[in-house]
Amino acid sequence: MDQETARKLYEEGAIFVFLNVPEGTEFGIDMKSWNTGEKFRGVKMIPPGLHYIFYSAVSNTGDTAPRTGFFHNFRKAEVLVKKWDQVNECVSAETVSDEDIVRLTGNLRALDNFLGPYPYDIKDRWKSLTSDLTDDLVKSLVPLSGFIQSALELESCSNSDRPKGKKADENDEDNLSPTEAKRSRKSDNIDALLPHLKAKAGTEIRLTKFPEKTYPEGSTPADITKHSLDSSYVFDLIASSYQKPDNIIGELQFCYICFLVGHSLEAFDQWKKIFSLFCSCEAAVKKHRRLFNRFLIVIEAQLQEVPEEFLADIVTNNNFVYVKLRQLFRTIQGLDIDGEIKTKAERLKKSLTDLYEWDFGHLESEDEDEAPVIVEVT
Repeated sequence: MDQETARKLYEEGAIFVFLNVPEGTEFGIDMKSWNTGEKFRGVKMIPPGLHYIFYSAVSNTGDTAPRTGFFHNFRKAEVLVKKWDQVNECVSAETVSDEDIVRLTGNLRALDNFLGPYPYDIKDRWKSLTSDLTDDLVKSLVPLSGFIQSALELESCSNSDRPKGKKADENDEDNLSPTEAKRSRKSDNIDALLPHLKAKAGTEIRLTKFPEKTYPEGSTPADITKHSLDSSYVFDLIASSYQKPDNIIGELQFCYICFLVGHSLEAFDQWKKIFSLFCSCEAAVKKHRRLFNRFLIVIEAQLQEVPEEFLADIVTNNNFVYVKLRQLFRTIQGLDIDGEIKTKAERLKKSLTDLYEWDFGHLESEDEDEAPVIVEVT
């Protein structure tokens, strides 16, 4: 980069100072990571805005600890200072004193040689991955601890708090066949032997909860079938649960960053839920055209960053993203709707065909395993 651009970035960019980090520690910002050297003291020339900083302790034998990270919205020319906790091998909970911060900021020229420059080759890609992610939304989703961990901290919990800790009702067992009742009792016995664990308070990501029922109370069997085929009712519930409906796109991006960079499986599960929800609607496409337009743009950017094998279900070996997008493209193709969504859908189809050689032809014919099962009620 030319000297004028470098000078401007140096003056306006933020600085993250990370003191006492052991040599060899895995450290990264956004989508780039390195192993720290002896002189490492942090990163300079960080573009103002939201960024994700992460690290993993590395043992003398080369074993890497689970990844931990946090979001921070850097202001123009901000200097953020953190210290390494040698005992717990993480960011220290100790607050850096104002005197230390003043001393460091007043002597940045001397510190310059110990700061690595922000990797500007990823700037535009990072911006596209966080385009709808606001600081307020991030604060509402991150754990109360402020840190996102790839391996959740677990602690003991009471039997009543366990997801599977409730005993089956005796009347329910009466309705089971002898074989099913035996399997149920065996499952309860195995469950009773498992340790009573739950995520340590304050460490879990505060993701939006999906409703247990996918249809309104009092729905007829016909209504239940309708809502099973079209998830627009659930989409409306989820979208209205945010302060702004646009935050559903923001949470999709938040979860993507947390699983792509933060290695969080719980975030990946939530990303799949939100992604599948967008692909399983029909009425909502017309009602929330702007959100679906944003979804098609955001998904195109996200799928550029993920290896294809990462998108396959490890149980069925099906590519759930491909299957769900076929469903969405089929829906959009059959709707009498403005051309903007259809144009974006065509662009996404072409992009994924060029990238992964996915075939989105013959959308009007459903795959056998996608077709609805018809049940006759007597």
